[in-house]
Amino acid sequence: MREIILISFLGPDQPNQFTRLMQVLSVHSLQILDVGQAVIHNQLTLGIVVASEDQTATALAMKEILILAHEIGLTVRFKPITQVQYEQWVSEGGRTRYIVTALAPELEASHLQAVTQIVSEQGFNIETVTRLSGRPVLNEPEQSKRACVEFGLKGQMLDAAAMRAACLSLSNELNMDIAVQEDNAYRRNRRLVCFDMDSTLIEQEVIDELAIEAGVGAQVAEITERAMQGELDFQESFRARVALLKGMDASVLSKIAERLTITDGAERLISTLKALGYRTAILSGGFQYFAEYLQAKLGIDEVHANILDIQDGVVTGEVKGHIVDGARKALLLKQIADEMGISLEQAIAVGDGANDLPMLSIAGLGVAFRAKPLVRENAKQAISSVGLDGVLYLLGVHDKDLNRDA
Repeated sequence: MREIILISFLGPDQPNQFTRLMQVLSVHSLQILDVGQAVIHNQLTLGIVVASEDQTATALAMKEILILAHEIGLTVRFKPITQVQYEQWVSEGGRTRYIVTALAPELEASHLQAVTQIVSEQGFNIETVTRLSGRPVLNEPEQSKRACVEFGLKGQMLDAAAMRAACLSLSNELNMDIAVQEDNAYRRNRRLVCFDMDSTLIEQEVIDELAIEAGVGAQVAEITERAMQGELDFQESFRARVALLKGMDASVLSKIAERLTITDGAERLISTLKALGYRTAILSGGFQYFAEYLQAKLGIDEVHANILDIQDGVVTGEVKGHIVDGARKALLLKQIADEMGISLEQAIAVGDGANDLPMLSIAGLGVAFRAKPLVRENAKQAISSVGLDGVLYLLGVHDKDLNRDA
């Protein structure tokens, strides 16, 4: 008769513990069905599921495990598992699994309690808890603060819309971000990241900066805000704003470029993505001149934006070629993915405005960054509480892997 036993260990982590435990199980030819280990502050938690047809061998192995555990300072427990229980556990392994990522400048117990309450209400069990952010350094209040904990869940989603609504409500209430993703192969194999530019990679809306220089700031800012809120058709509003720039000296473009503010975390995000082999692109409803400026500054692979028509050093109030609106952003993202030979599930899109929603919706991971309410409500994921490099946590990247701030 086959015996199945869960062996649980708890105690101080020391070198060679695992090897010595495996040696005992190997001598008695016990089959390893599952194994998992975690170490927090040098304290070890280890679980091993073993099986054997030979009851004598199992008994001898358990005896030697007890002796060894005492010798190396571990508490050990044995729990018999029936074959029915084991087969049920195996069958559950085929279910869709989910990852919930909690992000904030600081994560307190109240944050984690609220997130896990939502998880429980959806019928999930938490299998793993992993801190992705670096360990906080005490007595250094000036450091850029960000905290991230990732929960690995098993179970079946009861109501995806309800969970999405609960997470969004909690995000607004506690100044945190909560992302829910399927834990599938695509999540671990993203290849392409496409960014909006204005109010995403940079803090400004460039057309507003141009309007200030042209003396039409108030008129353009009003149109811009209504377009970003989704109240106006982008192409119509864009042409109206550009027309107000007619007659402006083109020399102001370089002056504006030099005063652009790179969004917090953008440089770290782009440099990390490049190091990890991602392709990056700017898909912007702004202007090509500034997109190319950022491309050179940040090392972006390619850019697609609107070309401001300039004749004899003066802005004509027109644009050349296709206007890059929401539909064109989505088309460009798809074209780049096709050129790379990857699926849209392997693409990431990041933006803040209503005209970013089409590309956010078709990308495997669409992230609304510090976005308007309409965009936050309709995007798959949203980040508002930390910098742009918070996107890395949604990819499962650990700070310690980057050797930065860890």
